[in-house]
Formats: sequence, structure tokens, C-alpha cells
Amino acid sequence: MAAPTPDDVVDVHRSFTVQQRSFRGYGPLAVLGVMLVVMALFAPTLAPESVASTASQGFAPQGESFFDPDATTTTVATDDAESGEADPAVTDGAPAPAGPVAADGQGNGVAPVAGVQACPDRAEQIPGDEYSPPCVAWGGGNNGGATAKGVTGDKIRVSYRVLGGEKGFQQTLAELAGASLSDTPQTIQSTITVFAEYFSTRMEFYGRSMEIVFYDGQGSNTNELLGKGRDKAEADAVKVAEELGTFADLSATSEPYADALADRGVIGFGTPYLSRQWHEERAPFAWSLATDGTRVSELASEYANKKLHGKTAVNAGGDLKTKTRKFATIAPENSWYQESVNNSRRITQEAGNDPGENVKYQLDLATMSSQANNIIPKLKNQGVTTVVCGCDPVLPVFLSGVANRESYYPEFIIAGTALTDADIVGQLWDQNFAEHAFGISSLEPFVPPTQTIAYEAFKSVRPNEEPAFSVDLIYYQMYMLAIGIQGAGPNLTPQSLSDGMFNYPQKNGTVGLWKFGPGDRTAANDVREIYWDRNAISPYNGKQGTYMPHTKSQRYEFGQIPAGDTLRPPS
Repeated sequence: MAAPTPDDVVDVHRSFTVQQRSFRGYGPLAVLGVMLVVMALFAPTLAPESVASTASQGFAPQGESFFDPDATTTTVATDDAESGEADPAVTDGAPAPAGPVAADGQGNGVAPVAGVQACPDRAEQIPGDEYSPPCVAWGGGNNGGATAKGVTGDKIRVSYRVLGGEKGFQQTLAELAGASLSDTPQTIQSTITVFAEYFSTRMEFYGRSMEIVFYDGQGSNTNELLGKGRDKAEADAVKVAEELGTFADLSATSEPYADALADRGVIGFGTPYLSRQWHEERAPFAWSLATDGTRVSELASEYANKKLHGKTAVNAGGDLKTKTRKFATIAPENSWYQESVNNSRRITQEAGNDPGENVKYQLDLATMSSQANNIIPKLKNQGVTTVVCGCDPVLPVFLSGVANRESYYPEFIIAGTALTDADIVGQLWDQNFAEHAFGISSLEPFVPPTQTIAYEAFKSVRPNEEPAFSVDLIYYQMYMLAIGIQGAGPNLTPQSLSDGMFNYPQKNGTVGLWKFGPGDRTAANDVREIYWDRNAISPYNGKQGTYMPHTKSQRYEFGQIPAGDTLRPPS
């Protein structure tokens, strides 16, 4: 395919106002909120045939999945693999500041890739886009052909596992919130189709385009998040690797499936808050928009150690606000999430503080109501003043209702996981409980859903259609994959994709600070302080209830959170 021209990239951003770009808004379910159940349970009721983008002129990622998983039928497009030899040519010289690197296994940018140069006409691949990589210009010619499994001279095959019989959280939340956009099989299909074309024609893929391959999976994200169904997850990974022969998979939203893909040499995107060590042990095959669980635990612990421990619970309700803080953490019982909880407890104890009780729960929607009925009385009887939520977005709905019934209003600390820091979710909680919520989030403030960059990008390709409710989530997760493909250079392999990601210069935007390297294979590396205001109007949907910034414009990486009190303004 032809390399993108300046006209290709500029036209889309003519419709992005300066206010939209600087405010860095997003649709709240595009958050890091990929987590757990939410990330896991989206798949189309009617899957499209395979989405293969063309070389037509078109534009150019919270862990997760983009669909509503009631899928019943799926078709897979198959192509005969093109033969070709990898192009190993590398020239000597200084590192190229703008682009792909030779694969040295460390992502050190040891030498520029032959035939790939910095663009002479612009610095950014997509001018005006907050996460745009540096622009590269490829002279064309032989791209090496079949450089890796799932890669041919003109295609990059990317799979998505479609699962049936599981209720889609994204669509459910959209309906509960009365969202203006919806997740239906048609909108999901259209959105994926558009962004496959969008990234293929606006980023430099060196003559290739994305081909999305949907297939009916045997597994169940619900079971896999409960620690079950590993055999079926592995069977699905075998199908992907051996039968479909794809390069990457966009539905690696459970530990068993992501692990099985990595074992078989398929790059998985969407890993749900798994630890830093987990990702490194499976490098270069595991990536995600959702911050790794180790970084989440580090930031949450630092925040609590510097701002909360040893002080009065001034943001609680009733008599609790006069008591010295007593902590409890709520998190899923899965071993891979408890690994991060244990890391947080270790950091807290090393600082000389008591992390309090570790409350475990099952990621089982059918029992969340009864689990909440057991958790809240226990916390109340123990005199817990401050609850750290490392949880999914649904459990707090039940917790808040039970707590209000019990007249129990502890401080509810947001750790930035799984939509718990999104207006559209906080609005579903009992507001007598929600007004005691505050904490940290990687996300920037909201704008209406039709004013996000992802929405505008979709409309630039399909001006007469509307995208899915999850358009932002789809956009940013696929953006990560696109960055890796461009950064890899013509010789696309899992290792060169990793090297390209490592060579990406750090950028800050709507979903936090992006930078990648050894030990950092997930997005969002910084946070801001937030608190819930039940009376303020959300700019996202015009309803009461929104997260407000505690300190305007201040963002912190690990080690940078300042000491001091956290006294949220009264609602």
C-alpha cells in the first residue's frame, strides 16, 4: 500500500478543535476500565465476516474486549499465505530518532531500519493526535513478505475470540446510563471495520493492512476469570495459532487465554491488570491498555502511605469521620490479582503502616449481591473507616446499596481500576455512599461522547454512521497495536514489534502517560487525584454526579505523589 500523505492525515484533525485536543476527553467506558469482567465480556451477537482493510485513502490505544459476547455465528476469512523472505538489511550509523529499530532484543534503537527515514514534511505521523508516534517515510519495495506467522506481503492477520451465552457488561451499562451510543452487533462490526481501515491507511504499515479474523471460541471469559476453563482457553489458543495462523489477538482478556496465546507465540492484547512479572515472563507476547497490576498496587500504596495512613477519616460519614483510619482492601480472589494485593500490603508494611484486612470476593455476577450482603456488615462490625477498592465496577453498586441500608459510610478509595473512576459508573452507586469516594485515576476529564478524538476519527471514515458505545476503548487498544506495527519496520515479527514499542517516545494524553520498555508493557503510568461530587453535573452526559480533580492539572508517576492531607471538598 502507499505510504500516508500529509493530506491523508491532516483532514481528520481539521475537525478536532483545540479545546477538544487540550481537554483530552474520552467516553468513560474507554477508560482503563477494561478490567476484569467488563473487559472480558464483550463479543458480537452476529460476528462480521473478516474485516480486511483496503488501501483506500483514509487516518491513525482501562484490557479488553470490544464486543458483546452473545455471538452465535461467525465466519472467518482465509487467505493463502504469501511467501517471502524477511528483509534483514540494517545500515550502520546513529539511532534514527523518528522510527523503527533493528531488533536487538532490548528495544535500544541500535540502528535505523534500511529504507525507513523520518518524514521530511512533518514530525508526527498524525498531526495533532496526542499519542501519535513520530512520522516515518518508507520508500516502498520488498517488505520481506511473510516475516512472521500471520504476516504476508500485504496482510497482518489479527484474531478475535467470539464467545456466546455471556451477558455483555458494556451494553448493559450503556442501557442503564441511557447512553446516546449503543453497543449492538451492527455498531460493533462497523466500528471494528472502520478502525481496521483507519489505522492501516493512516499509520505506516509498510505495504500491509490489518485483517481481523473472528472465530467462535470454546472458552468462557466468565469461567476463566473465576479460575476455571483453562483447558478450553488453551484449545482456543491452539486454534488461533495452528489453524487460523494469526499474528496477534485482540481478545486476550483473561489470564488463561492470554497465557495460552503467549505459549503458542501469538501476541495478545488486553491482559486484565496482570502483574509486571507476568508480562515479562511472557514477553514479547503480552500487552494491554490496562495498567499492569504491579503499577496499580504501587501507585495506590504510595497514595495511601503519603496521604491517608495515621490520620483521621475526615472524608467518611457519621461517627467514622472522627476516628483514626482503619483500612480494608476489596479485590478479586484470583491468584493473579492477589499477587498485586500482596505487593501493596508489602509496600504499606515497609512504610510502617497497617494495610488492614484483605477482603476477597469472586468475580461472579450471579452472587455479587449476596457477597455484598456479607462484606458490608463485616466491615462495619470491624470498625473499618476506609475501604480501598481494587474491584470491578459492578460490585460497588451492590456494596453502596447495602452500606446505605446499614447507614455505614466509610471512605471509599478509588484505585483507578475498571471503570470505578468513570462518571457513568459512579452515577449508578447509591449517592449517600458515593459522596465519600475519592482517590486516584489515570484518566483525564470527560467530554461528551460525540466530542472525543475516537468518535471524530470514526466519523472521518464513516460520516453517515454512528460508532459503538465502546468506540474509545476500541480505538485506544488498537492504537497500541498500530504503534507497534509501525515501530517494527517492514520486518514485522513479535520481537520487532516489541522493539518498536520500546522506541516509542513517551506521550501523555486522554488515558494517561504512555511509555513502554522492559518491565512496562501496558499503558497508563501516571495518575491524578479525584473525588466524587454528587451534585456537580457530568460533562459527559449532563447528569448529576461526576469525578472532580482534587488538584487541577497535577499528574504523578510512581514516586512523585506528594505527602499531605487529602480533604475533599464537601459535596
